Amino acid sequence: MTILSIETSTDVCSAALSIGGVCIASYVEREHSNHAALLPKYIESLLATAREKGCRIEAVALSEGPGSYTGLRIGTSTAKGLCYGLDVPLIMIPTTEVLCAAFAAQLHESLPDNALLCPMIDARRMEVYTALYDTNMGSKSEIAAKIIDEESWKDELEKNDIYFFGNGAMKCAEVIQSSNAHFVDGIVPLAEYMGVLAEDTTRKRIEGAEIAYTEPLYVKEFVAAPSHVKGLK
Repeated sequence: MTILSIETSTDVCSAALSIGGVCIASYVEREHSNHAALLPKYIESLLATAREKGCRIEAVALSEGPGSYTGLRIGTSTAKGLCYGLDVPLIMIPTTEVLCAAFAAQLHESLPDNALLCPMIDARRMEVYTALYDTNMGSKSEIAAKIIDEESWKDELEKNDIYFFGNGAMKCAEVIQSSNAHFVDGIVPLAEYMGVLAEDTTRKRIEGAEIAYTEPLYVKEFVAAPSHVKGLK
């Protein structure tokens, strides 16, 4: 499949074009969090690349969260508009899985047989959005918001090496004390790793009218703050 992927769940904004699970073009901005301005430019360029190669976009893949509420809404609204305009299905991929794919792609050593992967997305203070996966990307726990303390994953760490990564991981390094806990810095979710995940035949495709009701995976209930713009309530 020719898939256009969008990732806006953190401060990093990215979009990519993949064919058969192989990324052929991608754009990333790591420094400036301005997803609303950057994403349309990235998509315009990727659509032009697809036309030059004679390819038709067959689906849009979206990193669905959890993550930044604002980033997720920007990515979701953009993905929905593309799906309607191109008449293609939407493929939702949990951001924790995108993080695992990024970790695997940047791994320079083999992992122990008992290793578990623990992507962490910052949710402020000592709270993170997280889940556990085995090294084959099999889910070992549900995605949840978790407050980190010295008891976190204590039982699992007695039996397994656990690799923690993502923008919420490093703040937990001083709290989770175990020789089996490994913290890897610099891993961010990127659209370039989503094509191969979206190719998964078991992945749900959301089509037609159902796209209108698709929402990001917030995990925690989103509550909009009052507007500071004069005259708006």
